Amino acid sequence: YAGALAHVVQCGYAWGERTLGVMPLYHTMGIHALTSMAVVNGCFVCQPEWSAAGALRLIAAERLTALYLIPTLYWDLVHAPELARADVSSVGKLAYAGAPMLAALTEACTAAFRPEIFVNHYGSTEVYTFSVNRDVRPKPGCAGRPGIHSELRVVTASAERRVGPEEVVPQGTKGEIIASLGSDEAFAGYWNRPDADAKALRDGWYFTGDMGYVDADGDLYVAGRVDDMIISGGENIHPVEIEEVLARHPRVRDVAVVGEGDAKWGERVVAFVVPGADVTAEELDRFCRESPDLATFKRPRRFVFVEAIPKTASGKILRRLLRDGHYAEVRS
Repeated sequence: YAGALAHVVQCGYAWGERTLGVMPLYHTMGIHALTSMAVVNGCFVCQPEWSAAGALRLIAAERLTALYLIPTLYWDLVHAPELARADVSSVGKLAYAGAPMLAALTEACTAAFRPEIFVNHYGSTEVYTFSVNRDVRPKPGCAGRPGIHSELRVVTASAERRVGPEEVVPQGTKGEIIASLGSDEAFAGYWNRPDADAKALRDGWYFTGDMGYVDADGDLYVAGRVDDMIISGGENIHPVEIEEVLARHPRVRDVAVVGEGDAKWGERVVAFVVPGADVTAEELDRFCRESPDLATFKRPRRFVFVEAIPKTASGKILRRLLRDGHYAEVRS
């Protein structure tokens, strides 16, 4: 109930809102999309099996006013051939969760839907809301401020020792994001998993395993998972930084970055790219070199062209599968 109320407030829902029900109801996004409609006497229009064309038909036929989807599904919508002829004028409110949305996709969604509100909801199953950014357009990728029930900190990230919730890092410094378990949306602990409790729960705080930092405005940015960090030549490299740059290339449909073992550097950066059209590794390397947003030492040392990026049902990249060679390579 607390999560449903918070979702209504944070997404700016009005009485009689109408939304698409496509996220599975075992997932926090699906259940909160449903319960929030109950709170506002709204309409939850079910789509049992996802297709972008089907979703666009439902948006037009049912005059849907709000969408709450993972970035992968938004990607499908804005790249669907049917979008050019679809009537999406009823949609005034967009929100996403489950995974980061790259700036290029934020811009594409804005152009396609022209929303009044475009919300980034950052949270988890354990604590539904961490933070909310009510308008991602001025600061794409920004996770915003703590939700109405939430308290957050960014603390020292360490795989070598047990960090306490009081070890807060300075503004602008990357660390691990932690959330207060005092939230009305927080869980009580893992079912029969004392090992998981011991790892993630400390002194009333949930250690998310996410890396992030707070900018000069006091807004939170998520920089990937602690376990995903690449250490090359003693430098810490966050995959999301590189993915943001490569996603801006007009002939890159999707991208994921991982580290692979290297005798000299410890790890080297590898980019897995789903090409949207003919593109070469040399062209992408030049694009990275010329980007003002990427230091030279962070650029990928190898590009692999693949059919698809493996992801969870909520749109999170399964980097371990890429590291372990579970992908279908294509020529480009």
